[in-house]
Amino acid sequence: MSESKFTRYELKPFIINAINQLGFIEPTEIQERLIPTVLKGDSAIGQSQTGTGKTHAYVLPILNKVDSSRNEVQAVITAPTRELANQIYHEVRKIAEHATDGEQITVRCYIGGTDKQRTIEKLKTQPQIVIGTPGRINALVQENALFVHTAKLLVIDEADLMLDMGFIEDIDQFASRMPEKLQMLVFSATIPEKLKPFLKKYMENPKYIQIEPKQATAANIEHILLPARHRDKIGLVHSALLAFNPYLGIIFANTKKKVDEIADGLIQKGMKVARIHGDLSPRERKRVMKQIKDLEFQYLVATDLAARGIDIQGISHVINYELPTDLDFYIHRVGRTARAGSSGVALTIYEQSDEDALVRIEKMGITFQNIDLKKGELTELEERNRRQNRKKKETAGETKAKTLVTKPKKVKPGYKKKMKYEVDKIKKRENRIQKRNK
Repeated sequence: MSESKFTRYELKPFIINAINQLGFIEPTEIQERLIPTVLKGDSAIGQSQTGTGKTHAYVLPILNKVDSSRNEVQAVITAPTRELANQIYHEVRKIAEHATDGEQITVRCYIGGTDKQRTIEKLKTQPQIVIGTPGRINALVQENALFVHTAKLLVIDEADLMLDMGFIEDIDQFASRMPEKLQMLVFSATIPEKLKPFLKKYMENPKYIQIEPKQATAANIEHILLPARHRDKIGLVHSALLAFNPYLGIIFANTKKKVDEIADGLIQKGMKVARIHGDLSPRERKRVMKQIKDLEFQYLVATDLAARGIDIQGISHVINYELPTDLDFYIHRVGRTARAGSSGVALTIYEQSDEDALVRIEKMGITFQNIDLKKGELTELEERNRRQNRKKKETAGETKAKTLVTKPKKVKPGYKKKMKYEVDKIKKRENRIQKRNK
């Protein structure tokens, strides 16, 4: 095995041992730039896409900084969804379990949907690393069960989503109890204006680390457009699922109501469909996630917020029932497929009114194929905006000719023929002048 390049950071032996066990050889760009910053004690704002190794960029130096002899909270890591909090917790545990007897680190995950009273009882001994959702962490702090005033480091993952879901207020409440010289690490796809006052309150001259995506989405995703053309969209989704026959397909909609409508419509057509949105109880959500992972369902219908932070293996197809309101979510949606080198398909059903949004997505570097479904069969279509392109190719002579020849006020028989003759005459003349000038 090649020697790990993580040794340059002088991390504790158990961390290097864990890295070797996990097969990490070379740090990713964000790890290279962030690990020394965290080890030094500086605050940072990081912007990078999914799959860049962001989690380990802060997990490794945090584990290195923890003093195992102090039985108190030393670092708090927050995530907007239970699934993402659980994923981070498992990644931390994978490294922490390599610690020797004298270096053992206690890590706990606190999320909604679990028994709060039992959690409070177990908090007689404080963990050294706390991971969880802001609402549950704040509730435990307010109950004087979790003592965060000893923690010198706070991580806010997916900060833009935290803002959307109203969690920044919860974070503010418990962050205000933390030390004045707090090291804060914030990760966000975008930095919205409404987030800036919060960042300014807690961060003084943070290091800004932006990792430019090499491309908008994985190269092995096939982006396909399917025109709705006033047809029944649930019927179109049903036909598309039958035609593509995904190993595991996820259908995205913008609202809980629409998710229920699609799921109910597909169930009526005899399909076994799971759904995930904000109205599901924690127990129900956990059950659905287990069933999906056990491949009891071939199709999942979800909203963007409910699906964010869910890492489901084997998604072969993503279907956009409608384009997301925030077009950046298009990238998040399609990023669910074509993971770990596999290929994937992203199908978008579009209306004529979506044209501007599609053009903006194309400017992100996405190239679409155009298809239609006729009697359950996939057929290739010409490019979506061929009419507009044809108009753009009009010569200067044609344009000038049309401006010089006006429609007569009184229309006489044969006027169209006469107008065409005049237009053609001017067009030929203008084209001759252009050639001569060249």
